[in-house]
Amino acid sequence: MPIVDANGLILTNAHVVDGADEVVVKLIDQREFKAKVLGTDKRTDIALLKIETRDLPKVTIGDPDKLKVGEWVVAIGKPFGLENTMTAGIVSAKGRDLPQENLVPFIQTDVAINPGNSGGPLFNMKGEVVGINSLIYSRTGGYMGLAFAIPIDVAMNTVAQLKDKGRVTRGRIGVQIQPVSKEEAEAFGLGAPRGALVNGVEKDGPAAKAGVEVGDIIVKADGKDVKTSQELPRII
Repeated sequence: MPIVDANGLILTNAHVVDGADEVVVKLIDQREFKAKVLGTDKRTDIALLKIETRDLPKVTIGDPDKLKVGEWVVAIGKPFGLENTMTAGIVSAKGRDLPQENLVPFIQTDVAINPGNSGGPLFNMKGEVVGINSLIYSRTGGYMGLAFAIPIDVAMNTVAQLKDKGRVTRGRIGVQIQPVSKEEAEAFGLGAPRGALVNGVEKDGPAAKAGVEVGDIIVKADGKDVKTSQELPRII
């Protein structure tokens, strides 16, 4: 669990503290603190904790956008109860979409992640935190070379809202969307498939009031290119 503020703010996964009656944070110097859960967000699997102390060493936040596939990364966690275990690997893919997880463009790595690594930091070779290790794909419950981390910019956006309001609020424009096929892209003169095809518009919703109609393809939102349909909910 990375310390993101010297005055005791700590980041972890929401599923780590879900249902807990009491949360205890143990530091590397063996000090233990009862932690207050300031807020959790299950959609991004982020929780913000606070312990009552000061002048803690904190991590340096990196830029996940600068990560490159093939770049070395390192995880620190507590797999199977083994404290302060470091494992290394490479970035396998970026912006990975997972079922039911369309708000998080996961960093996929082949770093060895096992039960107990959840909520731990993913570092680049500069010692900057670029992600929070969240889940693995496994048929056995153990490591199979497919690990997924929440990009740290997504996590810190969630942290800012949890710190200020104790919860996360999200925008919506009132559309149902689907990917753009090759045939649809050609019909619309887009060249390669991109954007989000609107297949439903909520009556009197923001999109309807703005003139969005069924059959439209949204290719840009808030000044940002919509490369795939999965990107639109994240931008909004």
